[in-house]
Amino acid sequence: MGKNSGGFFNNKWFLRLTSLALALFLFFYVNNSGNGFLRQNTRNHDQSSALMSDKTATIKMPLDITSNDNYVVTGYPKTVKVKVTGPSALVTTTVNTQNFKAYIDLSKVSVGKHRVPVKTAGLNSELNAEVSPKYVTVNVQPRRTITMKVSVRLSSHDLKNGYTVGDPRTDIGTVQITGSRSQVDRVARVVAFVAMPDKATSDIHRQVTLQALDKNGQTLNVVIEPATTNVTIPINGSADNNNSSISSSSSKHASSDESVATMSSSSASSSTDNQ
Repeated sequence: MGKNSGGFFNNKWFLRLTSLALALFLFFYVNNSGNGFLRQNTRNHDQSSALMSDKTATIKMPLDITSNDNYVVTGYPKTVKVKVTGPSALVTTTVNTQNFKAYIDLSKVSVGKHRVPVKTAGLNSELNAEVSPKYVTVNVQPRRTITMKVSVRLSSHDLKNGYTVGDPRTDIGTVQITGSRSQVDRVARVVAFVAMPDKATSDIHRQVTLQALDKNGQTLNVVIEPATTNVTIPINGSADNNNSSISSSSSKHASSDESVATMSSSSASSSTDNQ
C-alpha cells in the first residue's frame, strides 16, 4: 500500500501531460498579450505618423488691400487661392480657422498701373504657402468726391382708365459720389429706377438702389453714399376725376336753373307792366 501511495500523481505520463497543458496555456497567453500590445503600438504609431505626415490643401481667401486713402485702386481680383503644405494637423487647423490673410501692399506706389506680388501673413512658420496668382496688376488713381441730385426714372406703365401718375418723391435729395477721378468726372446723373407694376391703382412705395450713369446711360464704377433711397409715386385715382365731373355737371345744371328762373321772373315782370 505504502509503495503505491500517490502513485497516480507521480506517474510520469501525468506529469508530462500537465507540463504540456501548462506550456500550451502560457504560449497562448503570451501570444495573445503580445498581439494586443503589438496592435496598440501599431495603432499609436499610425496615429503619430498621420499627425506628423505632410498634407496639402488649397484655400480660397479674400484679397486685402493696403493703400493710401487718397487713392482709389481698381483691377485686382476679389479673391486668391493659397496652397498650404505642412504637417497634417497644422494644415487641417489652418483650413478650418483661416487665421491668416493674403494681401497686396500699395502704400508706397504712385498713380498709374502697377504689377505687384501677392503676399501672405499670419501663417505658421512650419507651413509653406503658394499663392495663385502670384502677381496682380492694379490701377491706382486719385480719389475724388462730388455731390449730385437724385432723379427718379419710371419704367413704361399702363394704368387703368382715369388713373394718372403724380410727381415721384424721394427721401433724400442729394448723394455723395466717390471714386477715381476718371470715373467721377464722367457722372452725368444719379438715378433711382423704379419698375412700375401693371394696372397700378394706389400709391407705390419702393426702396431703390441708386445708379451713377454717364451721358450715354452706362453705369459707372463709383461708390454712392447713401446707396439706396425710398421712392413714393402718387397714383391719382379715377374717383377724383368722377367727382370733378359730377361737380362740373352740377354747376352747369345750377347755372341752367338760374337762367330759367331769371327768364321766368322777367316774363312775370313784363306781364305786370302790360297790365
